[in-house]
Amino acid sequence: MLKNYLKIAWRNLWRNKVFSFINVMGLTIGLTACFFIFLYVHFELSYDKFHSKGNRIYQVACDVKTPSETIRGGITPWPFAPNMQRDFPEIEAFTRFSNANLLVKKGNLSFQEERSLFADSSIFRVFDFKLVYGNPATALKELNSIVMSKTAAKKYFGDKDPVGETVLLTGDQMPATITGVMEDMPQNSQIKADMLVSMCTLTKLNPGLDKSWGNFGAITFLLLKPNTDPAALTAKFPDFVERHNGDERRKAKMFYTITLQPLEQIYLHSDRPAFENGSMTNVYIFSVIAIFILFIACINFINLTTARSVERAKEIGIRKVVGATRVELIRQFIGECVLLCLMAFVFTVILFVALLPAFNLLAGKTISTGLFANAWYIGILLVAAIGIGLLAGVYPALVLSSFRPATVLKGHFSTSTRGIFLRKGLVITQFAISIALITGTIVVYLQMHYVHNKDLGFNKEQVLVIDTHGDPAKHSFSEAIMDIPKVTSVSVSSGIPGGQTNGAYSEIQNKQGDMQVANLDLYSVDYNFLQQYKMKIVAGRGFSRDFGSDSSHALVINEAAAKLFGYATPAEAIGRSYRQWGHTGTIIGVVKDFHFRSLQENIKPLTMRMEPQDCDMVSVNVAPGNLSGTIAAIERKWKTLMPNRPFNYFFLDEFFDRQYRSEERFGKLFLNFAVLAIIISCLGLLGLASYSALQRTREIGIRKVMGASVTDIVNLLSKDFLKLVLISFVIATPVAWYFMHKWLQAFAYRISIGWWVFALSGFIALVIAIGTISYQALKAALADPVKSMRAE
Repeated sequence: MLKNYLKIAWRNLWRNKVFSFINVMGLTIGLTACFFIFLYVHFELSYDKFHSKGNRIYQVACDVKTPSETIRGGITPWPFAPNMQRDFPEIEAFTRFSNANLLVKKGNLSFQEERSLFADSSIFRVFDFKLVYGNPATALKELNSIVMSKTAAKKYFGDKDPVGETVLLTGDQMPATITGVMEDMPQNSQIKADMLVSMCTLTKLNPGLDKSWGNFGAITFLLLKPNTDPAALTAKFPDFVERHNGDERRKAKMFYTITLQPLEQIYLHSDRPAFENGSMTNVYIFSVIAIFILFIACINFINLTTARSVERAKEIGIRKVVGATRVELIRQFIGECVLLCLMAFVFTVILFVALLPAFNLLAGKTISTGLFANAWYIGILLVAAIGIGLLAGVYPALVLSSFRPATVLKGHFSTSTRGIFLRKGLVITQFAISIALITGTIVVYLQMHYVHNKDLGFNKEQVLVIDTHGDPAKHSFSEAIMDIPKVTSVSVSSGIPGGQTNGAYSEIQNKQGDMQVANLDLYSVDYNFLQQYKMKIVAGRGFSRDFGSDSSHALVINEAAAKLFGYATPAEAIGRSYRQWGHTGTIIGVVKDFHFRSLQENIKPLTMRMEPQDCDMVSVNVAPGNLSGTIAAIERKWKTLMPNRPFNYFFLDEFFDRQYRSEERFGKLFLNFAVLAIIISCLGLLGLASYSALQRTREIGIRKVMGASVTDIVNLLSKDFLKLVLISFVIATPVAWYFMHKWLQAFAYRISIGWWVFALSGFIALVIAIGTISYQALKAALADPVKSMRAE
């Protein structure tokens, strides 16, 4: 019996090759897209889930309230963790991290290791980062100890065990011993490093760090003992702060609020991540898109199967007359659906293998190494294919098996009004989803175009930036490159727009004359910085060599800082006093607000002070033309003055735009999945248009004989479908506006969604629908009417 069912199913599919192809392709594209989205969502949700003690690991977040603002941060003062473990028996262990970015040398090899961290020796007790060589209990206990990743170790030592070998660190060429080699940190870890350096090395370089309660710089994680209530522990923190730092913080007018963030929730849910973070909103959006795409593919299947019910009516009538029961017919039709889905499964596997490298590249991370990397991938895909076949096949099977043999064999059968309305409803749903996705794609594109082209308030074009990492020859280098013909200006600073800024405890005289405390972002700069970046002075003046006091007693602030201290106009802030990190003086100028951070954030108060000795970033304005020659000339100067350090540079415009990489990847993924949804919808529309033309062959022939033109016939066949697209537009518009409005809230500076965006989306959908239908409509309109009528 099963063999007979399969034979009948195969004959039926082969007899209707076009419809079978459309169904299989629609299901294949839908399954492939959904499987890719499933892998992406699963990967994002898996961050930090591989740690065996993950449910007991918490990051300490410390919010600081000053009279001016509340600063929400994922870092803590350095003494927090050691004192917490001493005071609270609930804490089993702690570990701290600090970004390092070290120069590492081995013989003739030298690399600037940007992915490097200082870490406490307990890191391997808290986290499950596996060591290939070395003892995890002692690997980072001693001064100048290093644990490398396998990739980094191979770069310096090849395939041999490097434990006990020595490398040189930083520009001082400090000897450090390799005490361990760890497996490369997983892609789904928010903590990623190729070098771990013992924390005692950092504390030796900075004496008193572990006693400095006002020095924020430690990324702190706690491992709580089993059955510890984190909420009860958190309730004890105010007394802890009061005991250890109460007098000092009251004097500084800084008040701490300490909270615990569960490790497994930080990546997607924290607004204070210290490392890499993701977006739960994006996970929700892609999950919804996956459901939509799968739904569209199922709609195609149901539509095309039920639309062809007239053709199979006589077959069903005969089968029932010769004794077939309804259950047997349902079993046969569901079997045909499953067979189609199994064919789609085979094509999905082929497509997945072919497209996986491109998908990993598009996602910006290795989501999967292959379909067979995890055996359950194949199982999930196969179960999904069979499940879709069963679910999508139930309704057509029930409809087809319900035909009454006496009626259909007399030729009185016609498609029911309910069936017609169902198919129209499904087409409307398909195109509503497609129009919503088109709208979303347009909004994402417009927002990314906006952030890339908005006036940021400073010059970022033709600016080459070199990080000297504190090398003593940095000032000699910045002076030497001024002799290069294409170099138009050079400045040094502690930070650049789009990069990290220091937070400085500051006291600035407010409008009432009081010294108001605030924690302000700080750039240490030289005399050329403001002019080179073309920042506009709106009150007072910039730094000048004509005023000797500028080198030690002058401060330039931005408009946001002036507003923070109560000044109605920037001019009112000029001449006011300040105290900042041991420096005192007056405000000499106010610069127009500029975006020194991402457009996802409001412009924050910023201060700038003359302190060239703390400036590691060299910004070089280069004139257009022979750029490679100019860079080569700069590199020669570098090798002459800093021969032990690798020459690395970047262009400011590209560096600033890196802040939007995750949004750009989101936009590209959104676009690709939107295109797939539209393709699937068009396949369904093409099948229905083809079937509609087939069903109306005789009517078209009669109309042509009676004088109807080709245009009349095309309009006849197209207008019903176009009406459905217009209804879809009405439904999709408010839904698309709501979700894209929510997405835009992540940007402090954003576009407004104009009416024309929805009009454009509707127009694109209409053009796609017309293009899809027109071929079948024209084919039917141009057919010989005599042949059309004779065919029936």
